[in-house]
Amino acid sequence: MDRTFARTLRLRYVAGEPGRKVTWLELFFDLAFVAAVAQVGAPLAADYSIAGLLRYGFLFLLIWWAWNGHSTFATRFDSDDIVQRALTLVQIFVVAVMAVNAKDALDSVSSAGFAAAYAVMRFLLVAQYVRARTVPESRQLTTAFAAGFGLAAACWLASALVPAPWRYWLWAVALVIDVGTPLMTARQSLDVPTHPAHLPERYGLFTIILLGESLIAVMKGMESQEGWSISAALSAFLGMAIAFLTWWWYFDGADAASERTVRTAGEARAFVVWSYAHLPLYLGIAVAGVGIEHIVTIAPHGHLHGAEPWILGGAMTMLMAALTAIGATSTRARRDPRIRQRAARQYVVALIPLGIAPLTAALPLVVVVALLAALCLTQVVLSVREGTGDERSVAVFAGDREIRSV
Repeated sequence: MDRTFARTLRLRYVAGEPGRKVTWLELFFDLAFVAAVAQVGAPLAADYSIAGLLRYGFLFLLIWWAWNGHSTFATRFDSDDIVQRALTLVQIFVVAVMAVNAKDALDSVSSAGFAAAYAVMRFLLVAQYVRARTVPESRQLTTAFAAGFGLAAACWLASALVPAPWRYWLWAVALVIDVGTPLMTARQSLDVPTHPAHLPERYGLFTIILLGESLIAVMKGMESQEGWSISAALSAFLGMAIAFLTWWWYFDGADAASERTVRTAGEARAFVVWSYAHLPLYLGIAVAGVGIEHIVTIAPHGHLHGAEPWILGGAMTMLMAALTAIGATSTRARRDPRIRQRAARQYVVALIPLGIAPLTAALPLVVVVALLAALCLTQVVLSVREGTGDERSVAVFAGDREIRSV
């Protein structure tokens, strides 16, 4: 099949045109992040502590932000030519380099290699945005992105050349620039909106990837069992139930993968909340999955010690709070104010895992997992019920103003 080597980029989302699905190239690209997430999470399973969590959280943030950068670009610009495919191949290789440098401490030579590889990833994204400047409507936004991400990438690259603790200061500066650039350009993004269906689909697929990693973590815990006790079997089943209920809540209750239009300032704010809330959601899924793996491994006679119950409880609280926030930004929630009002109940339920944490020393591990699964089930019931309420009193909004009631 003939394919143009380099063609002029065009906006992916044009009003009135049919929607476009995730491409096979994007699905292939996501596979690299499956391996990267697994590689970064391996040390956390052996060191389920505050120090291990901080290390994991930082590296996971950069991996997710690298994936988010590529996905956001791809949802704005249609650019499937030979040049874009070559850039994608290089990015896949760079993700692999990040992954192999993600096992040691943050003050190690490996972490410097991780930062350098991440810098290359951002420079490649800058090159993509420079190409996109040929789209007239996007010139202001793409210029701002290229400048902001380029400056951050330079800081990341410089950090690889200096020792700790100076390295950490450069990381902080680079991270502020990296994360802050999209926030500072939110108004310009209204002129170049993301595809309302494409990006939610990409986020949904990444959510599936992380839930799959949680299932793999539970399976690893099952493999470590020499004798198959009832407690270990129930803990494994309930751990998988937590992943299943999270999937149910995300796609049905929170409506997280539904279309996200960005036409007004209010919709832009909701989009930012929806997008950034995925980071604590993903961290919660991953860290809770490792915690369940640990429980299955030490069942039936072990107990969580030290910071372990607080890490697991905090991960579940973060997961639930993030999903509640995501659900409150959905189109359905904007049309029905009752959904956002009732989200207060879900935030209360989200705090309960932290209340369970100090009790874990006196509770059998299977009871701990059962309580967490019961809380997830409660959240699913609350969110799904909110989505199927009496439609006769639903308020219809235009932008941010209520214009009529049906």
